[in-house]
Amino acid sequence: MSHLDTRVVMITGAGGGFGRLVACKAAARGARIVACDIDEAALGETLDAITADGGVAMGQVADVTVAEDMARLAAAGVEAFDAIDVLINNAGIMPLAYYADHAEALDVWHRCIDINIKGVLNGTVAVHDQMMAQGRGHIVNLSSIYSNFPLKGAAVYGATKAAVNFLSDALRQESQGRIKVTTIRPTGIPLTGIGSAVVNMEAGAGIVGANAEAFGERFGALVEGGGATGWTDPESIEYFMLSPELLSDQIIYAIDQPWGVVISDLTVRSGGEVYVV
Repeated sequence: MSHLDTRVVMITGAGGGFGRLVACKAAARGARIVACDIDEAALGETLDAITADGGVAMGQVADVTVAEDMARLAAAGVEAFDAIDVLINNAGIMPLAYYADHAEALDVWHRCIDINIKGVLNGTVAVHDQMMAQGRGHIVNLSSIYSNFPLKGAAVYGATKAAVNFLSDALRQESQGRIKVTTIRPTGIPLTGIGSAVVNMEAGAGIVGANAEAFGERFGALVEGGGATGWTDPESIEYFMLSPELLSDQIIYAIDQPWGVVISDLTVRSGGEVYVV
């Protein structure tokens, strides 16, 4: 039995990565999906995948940095399904760069602040009154392990995700007993598309710190199809890099709960990772 059956789940950044995975998995459990993405073609692919599998979904092209876009999306979801039960503020970018890279990075840093902070705020505001009127709701905010501690190369990205933590905790305090709040802090996950905004690839070294050599050797071996057998096996304690699919399963776990149960903070790691935060 799925607690998601007939719940209305609104997801930002649903055109790919975690957004698409979670949208499809939630729909498979009976949720009705309200999806958005800035990329119309990618959003269409997600909606087609859901409906082709027998799920129910609607969507709109929307920019999370524009409050009016988010308000229109929420209103369309309510019109279609009479409620917004769950909001997943998934959209985000990760422009890792050093301060010395400011000439190349400044514009995308500003965009990061707009998406990662203002986008979460805009999504929350868009559904807040509807959830309060319903008497219940659930808001899930995607943070990151980068929010745990300042790291070189991740000043702006880490700061935006620390802000997500603050927004989440304050909302939880203000809305206890009416809106559940979950903060998800993903570990480093390849192949989700979020890394496409990285400005300086060397800036990613901050998260592995003194383990940089070990990380480079393992990652290189995996790219070349080698390495220890356990590095790619989720059944092994040596499992090196968590797959997007496995993390999306944990997001589904967090939202597929009775209304009175809150998974408030969730960090999911692989057993053999070498990140320092």
